[in-house]
Amino acid sequence: MTAQPVELELHNEPLPLSAPFRIAGHVFSAMPATVVTLRAGAHVGRGEAAGVYYTHDHPDTMLATLEAMRPRIEAGLDRETLRTLLPAGGARNALDAALWELESQQAGMPVWQLAGLDGVRPLLTTFTVGADDPAVMADRAAAYTQARALKLKLTGDADLDAARVRAVRARCPAAWIGVDANQGYDGASLPGLLPALLEAGVALLEQPCVRDREHELDGIARALPFAADESILDLAELEARYDHFDVINIKLDKCGGLTEGLLMARRARALGKQVMVGNMCGTSLAAAPAFVLGQCCDVVDLDGPIFLRQDRTPSVRYTDGHIWCGDEVWGPSATA
Repeated sequence: MTAQPVELELHNEPLPLSAPFRIAGHVFSAMPATVVTLRAGAHVGRGEAAGVYYTHDHPDTMLATLEAMRPRIEAGLDRETLRTLLPAGGARNALDAALWELESQQAGMPVWQLAGLDGVRPLLTTFTVGADDPAVMADRAAAYTQARALKLKLTGDADLDAARVRAVRARCPAAWIGVDANQGYDGASLPGLLPALLEAGVALLEQPCVRDREHELDGIARALPFAADESILDLAELEARYDHFDVINIKLDKCGGLTEGLLMARRARALGKQVMVGNMCGTSLAAAPAFVLGQCCDVVDLDGPIFLRQDRTPSVRYTDGHIWCGDEVWGPSATA
């Protein structure tokens, strides 16, 4: 669709979590986000992004970046042009999402159809358990009564992480389980963890190594699939680093939006990799574009809204371990 002049609205929201959430090296109590709104007559497009903490991509800087671009944005631009104007990250993600929804409303078509998909379906999603004492993690995992798939956060202590995995597996014997090390291991320590993961039937190990030190994985037999998260941000990094991993976790806050995410998913498939979609702890507005991308993925991790003290209305729905996002949340039927 031809780019048209728009009115731009920008603001940040604090988005406190309902409880602190711990991963390797960090504890989060909130997930602040930048919200972009584009208006063109009766049509509105919205996008939300939190950025990624490990690239120092924060809502304050994202807001400043977008504000500096206000004249160019309001003059009108399309999503492909946007990819040339802003680097991968949260600012581009929020604006990209707003452009998708605006086009959806102008065309009277759902975003998935604009993206060339045949349709959408509810997606089996993981439910994430933050790092804690093994018994506490087992209790939290069991409390997800509808969950069929779980993702456990690890911290880089092989003995403690093994105990965490064993405790959750004992309480949830039928669940699909993946673990996320969040860069907690290196080439020397990782082999000490792998036997416990295999014994517990863990299906996926996400981001075992520190970003930019992927070479430390060389020589380690991948007895279960390794997934790249922090290691691969965008399409360019996918080309450079894919051979260290079996699964590519695409997050829109990392890659700069659904437009780039769809390109990454297609390229990852062409390279023989499986594809995963993940999210930060954003609202349903942030989860909605990722839900579209999730239609192309093997593994889905879109539980972010459940960790917030308050989500938006209307919101995504979780039923029987699946996530569903209707057009009333983001798309032709949504209202701002």
